Amino acid sequence: MDAIRSLMGIALEQARAALATGDVPIGAVVAGPDGRILAVGRNEREATGDPTAHAEVVAIRAAAAALGTWRLDGCTLAVTLEPCPMCAGAAMQARIGRIVFGAWDEKAGALGGVIDVVRDRPMPQRVEVVAGVEETACAALLAEFFAARR
Repeated sequence: MDAIRSLMGIALEQARAALATGDVPIGAVVAGPDGRILAVGRNEREATGDPTAHAEVVAIRAAAAALGTWRLDGCTLAVTLEPCPMCAGAAMQARIGRIVFGAWDEKAGALGGVIDVVRDRPMPQRVEVVAGVEETACAALLAEFFAARR
């Protein structure tokens, strides 16, 4: 569990870095099967104007580039907010074996918060899900961000 908390700490650092560009503070990290950090990502939609530049997608793309293959078998994706359907689908397509997340997303969560993309029976890939890691810190960062905008 210490390794998972360490990954979430890195994801939280990335989330805080997203604040500099006005992006929603969500961060992600991909670790290889051996626990080595392959890539990090943060929301970059505002920074890049790319609607697909969610933290998870940014990190998955960078991890694939680092490994030289799209197959991220045995890798772990840690993200500060429960992935949306696009990001959960991207993780499955990349063959990521485990997704760890902090805060639940009651509006668009796709790992059980609203829908459950990765554990839907017809899906061919199975993904382990670990929810609620550093949930309070992850949720607080998002709450502060949105409170400042209201």
